Amino acid sequence: MVNAEYPHWQTVPLRWKDNDVYGHVNNVVHYSVMDTVINTWLIERGGLDIETGEVIGLCVESQCKYHASVSFPGELEVGLRVGHLGRSSVRYEVGMYSKETVIAEGHFVHVFVDRESRRPVPVEGLLRSALEELRTGLG
Repeated sequence: MVNAEYPHWQTVPLRWKDNDVYGHVNNVVHYSVMDTVINTWLIERGGLDIETGEVIGLCVESQCKYHASVSFPGELEVGLRVGHLGRSSVRYEVGMYSKETVIAEGHFVHVFVDRESRRPVPVEGLLRSALEELRTGLG
């Protein structure tokens, strides 16, 4: 699924263990999917080195609104955009879809910090350029 609301899309397969006792994907999985899509994009496109880089992103806020249920087997089509890019922080907006149905929408805020001091640092260079690519006027 591709639409103009989200500049980046990633398919995330659902796993057997994602289902809960009620027969649908448990709410905590949606947060994990957001985290996975964001960090995959940051590593692949933003040059983020999660193991040895001087700068890391810390989640300081997240939210998810649920619209419909989904269950294994299946997959989620996940759209990603940047709603706000500040000096040291970014707010990602995420849409999770299954067969054209909105399953959930959420946001996730990273503050980029120095790995050692944990003090905020400016988002610069390749990382800033990559995040600019995801920024839309919709946020």
